[in-house]
Amino acid sequence: MSAGRDLLRLLGEMPFLDRLEAAAISGWSRGAVYAACRELEGAGLVAPLPHASALIRPTQRYHLTYAGLRRLADREGEHPGDLLRSRPLTAHWRKLLLERLDGVGAIYRLTAAVAAGEWPLRFRWYRAAPMDAAMRLPDGRTLFVVRQGRTAERTAFAKRLWRLREGPRPAAYLLLAPDAVRLRHTARLMARAPAPAFLALEDDAAASGRDARVWRTASGSPLLSLTEVLSYVPDGGAWPGEEPLARATVPRDVRETALRAAPLWTLPSRLSPAEKRVLDLLSDWPWIAPAHLGGLLGISAGRVSQLAGVLERAGLAARVSGRLVASDCGLTLLARRDRSAAGLARRRWSARLLDPASPPGWRNVSGRRSRQLLRTLEHTTAVHRFAALLAGQARASALELLQLDPPHRASRYFRDQGVVRSVHPDGFGLLRDGERTWPFFLEWERRAVRPSTMADRLAPYLRYYASQRPADDHGVRPAVLVVFDDELAAHHFLRVARAEMRVARVDLPLWVSHRELIEREGPLGGAWNAPDAAEATWLAAPAAVGARA
Repeated sequence: MSAGRDLLRLLGEMPFLDRLEAAAISGWSRGAVYAACRELEGAGLVAPLPHASALIRPTQRYHLTYAGLRRLADREGEHPGDLLRSRPLTAHWRKLLLERLDGVGAIYRLTAAVAAGEWPLRFRWYRAAPMDAAMRLPDGRTLFVVRQGRTAERTAFAKRLWRLREGPRPAAYLLLAPDAVRLRHTARLMARAPAPAFLALEDDAAASGRDARVWRTASGSPLLSLTEVLSYVPDGGAWPGEEPLARATVPRDVRETALRAAPLWTLPSRLSPAEKRVLDLLSDWPWIAPAHLGGLLGISAGRVSQLAGVLERAGLAARVSGRLVASDCGLTLLARRDRSAAGLARRRWSARLLDPASPPGWRNVSGRRSRQLLRTLEHTTAVHRFAALLAGQARASALELLQLDPPHRASRYFRDQGVVRSVHPDGFGLLRDGERTWPFFLEWERRAVRPSTMADRLAPYLRYYASQRPADDHGVRPAVLVVFDDELAAHHFLRVARAEMRVARVDLPLWVSHRELIEREGPLGGAWNAPDAAEATWLAAPAAVGARA
């Protein structure tokens, strides 16, 4: 059997594979796969599609053309309509896979790593099931793959995992998380799953081979390699199907069009990694000034204008009164990439004006959370400025800013005496220097000027740090950084904090500063004061150092 025939069948089951992935999964050599791709493309049976993301270098992903569908149906002895219904080849499937193309690429890289030692394997995509995909190994063991996207809402993803645990049981689950905090949260939710659950950061799983120790169990084992993970997977497991589509529409061939005229679902293959990074940041930090966006990215004002201009021309971003926001189309693109509810994202974060003829004030913005940020624009800008200063100083100090979460992802929930409590900081970050890590919460205070108000601001953190949850959520106890606009308020807050910590008998890793000092010294400099005057800076605090993320 030729490599071309195998590749045609493989692209029928796994559309948008690149050639390296196809070589690993098919068992053919790279040379044979590259030659087969040239031959099939020359015959008009397959077509390439460019793709790149923050995790995957620029590559060409191949899919069947209409002629390729007919040729595959002839070779399989199937009617074209039956072929479409039995494989992810319909117009609806193509749209779904292209919308999720960044996640599709990461899962294909993971599948290629599994296939390097478990060949031949079978693979199946799912449209609406809680898992994204499933693999069946040669000995019949099955793996369910679940990817958590950057924009996935905490509650919605928890419900998805509940459906996963209550559904068909595989031999094991493989879960990909976007950051260490959400990896730990997912591990807690999967601790009582009916089958073993193994978790890894998505960028580690996509970039690593079988021998890199990037996986861990839901119970918190030492890091494992993929080879070790597969050795622990028990026998058996379900191989569930999915109800076929009622309509099996033949997809049109993807044609090159101007970016502005391209359908929304084709844009994940059209945007560069830098443009995708800017769109992610606009979603994270709405109403950001271009200067602060440049500070987060470490690029010039001209480069910011260039990248933002591409997104504006594509209809994915908008510039309102000199500030940048993700448009409704941009929010929809990100939500569909991450299998989130696009309607919910627009209701919360839309910057669409209710009355285009009126000024763009906060009352005229449709998204309720976007409206809240615009209403407190001075506070929002201060948080953006701090984040940009921190990112710039981290680059200059050779520190790695692993994570910088906006307010809606920085919240933490915990139980205190049977009641669900929460902290809602203005941001969360994670710095690393070699093996040392420094997690921190940020609170930018403008209203806490009375002692009673200051005590109210501290109370949620005192409850949180009185429990074990800070260490459970982050591996170590994060610092709590509080910045005031006024120097006098910062000094009063320190006095109130000492009294409240003494009453609560909680050692809160607290550091306090004010705006003028932060802008002069920088977030990583000597701008901070602690209730314990012996502490010089939060980066040297024993409570914040000493464990891996």
